[in-house]
Amino acid sequence: MFQKLKSSFLVLSPIVLALFFSALARAEDIVLGMSAAFSGPSRALGIELYRGSIAYIDYINRNGGINGKTIAIQAYDDGYNPIPAIQNTIRLVEEDRVFALFNYVGTPTVTRILPLLPRYNKQQVYLFFPFTGAQPQRQFPYQQFVFNLRASYAEETAGLVDNFIKIGRKRIAVFYQADAYGRSGWEGVRQELAIADLKMVGEATYRRGTPYSQSLQEQVEILKAVNPDAIISIGAYAACAAFIRDARDAGLDVPIANISFVGSESLLNLLLETGRKTGRDYTNNLINSQVVPSYEDTELPAVIEYRELMAKSQIALPEELRSEDYQTLEYSFVSFEGFLNAKLLVEILRRMSEEPERLAVGDRDARVVELQQRLHDRGFYTEKIDGAFGETTAIAVRAFQSSVGIEADGQVGEATWMALFDGEPVSLPSRSQIVSAVESIQDLELGINAPVYFDANKHQGLSRVYYTTIEDERFVPLRNWEKWAK
Repeated sequence: MFQKLKSSFLVLSPIVLALFFSALARAEDIVLGMSAAFSGPSRALGIELYRGSIAYIDYINRNGGINGKTIAIQAYDDGYNPIPAIQNTIRLVEEDRVFALFNYVGTPTVTRILPLLPRYNKQQVYLFFPFTGAQPQRQFPYQQFVFNLRASYAEETAGLVDNFIKIGRKRIAVFYQADAYGRSGWEGVRQELAIADLKMVGEATYRRGTPYSQSLQEQVEILKAVNPDAIISIGAYAACAAFIRDARDAGLDVPIANISFVGSESLLNLLLETGRKTGRDYTNNLINSQVVPSYEDTELPAVIEYRELMAKSQIALPEELRSEDYQTLEYSFVSFEGFLNAKLLVEILRRMSEEPERLAVGDRDARVVELQQRLHDRGFYTEKIDGAFGETTAIAVRAFQSSVGIEADGQVGEATWMALFDGEPVSLPSRSQIVSAVESIQDLELGINAPVYFDANKHQGLSRVYYTTIEDERFVPLRNWEKWAK
């Protein structure tokens, strides 16, 4: 994690603002900025989401990239904490000049960086596919700056509550993380119970960052005292696994359900390891909701592709993000979600204009930054690179055009672009095309038998929720809830 910025991240100078107009950190790459937990008790979420995305991105890069440009992810560790996430976001936009923000992990981090997005409105900085189902980025005033792929926590918790009620388990308690994430899930459970004229029978919380080694017997006793029919957990894998362990040890054997953010495989591995030491099975009566289909369903084209590319790709984290004691997962719901995130983003990039648009005085966007940088590298432009096509830039363009035998009209068309790129065809994705490209995606099939749909009023591509349980030490699709009927 990088050191705290010396200047306040709430005060933006004109020099800093000028940097916002750049979308590419390197001319060869389309750079995506990611802030996630790569350390701490929730590190598996950031690591596996990154690995899944890189598996698909590497495949695209090996096959020519996007119109000749490769895709890269610039990732920073925030430890699943809000302040580092804010700092990382400012660094990604102001210093790294990324094309878009991508794959952020967690509600407490995402909700805190949302107020930055309107500040970057003129620069058209968008957040793509955060790993959270919370409501703030789905509602006014931030929904216009964020594109979600996954279903919401409201949809996940509604499905869990509805299924429990159908099998006669109406006394539902909630165990949740004491922050914006936990409260988002808590509210989803409360609302769905209210529809059935019911209330939660009990609730208990834990502090974000709680490790698996910590005892959660106090929370178990609070919920055990209210005699619940089922418990819905809204948390991360370490604490949720600790709660399950202590609940089973205390004789609380009712069904416990977790939502997708938990990190199913990481939770399962902790419980299996403890079970081998104690001789007790901690995996009975567990249900996890998911927002992507099972990676065991090899009838789905995307699953086949995911498994093949995860096996073939040499996925290595950047050195500064590596943890020597972390064992990567062969497959997981988290990495599969990251894979689908990357697959959809590639489709969006492909839908952007394949031909460079003509630039002239008055234009102001990422393409102008690229133009100014190219002219600067050739000695024709010596002023500030600010993304604004003014008369100084036009003079530099005319000088360059004269030097290569192009009509010196001061405008940048295909011939000038090709000369700036040494004769190579060029396509520069422009942020101005992002919204129209995303909202053109209607009924897109990613290979999961669930079409992705966006429009001007809908910035969430999928709404389907899946349910899984544990059999033979792995999560498998849940076909029948009746085994838990009262």
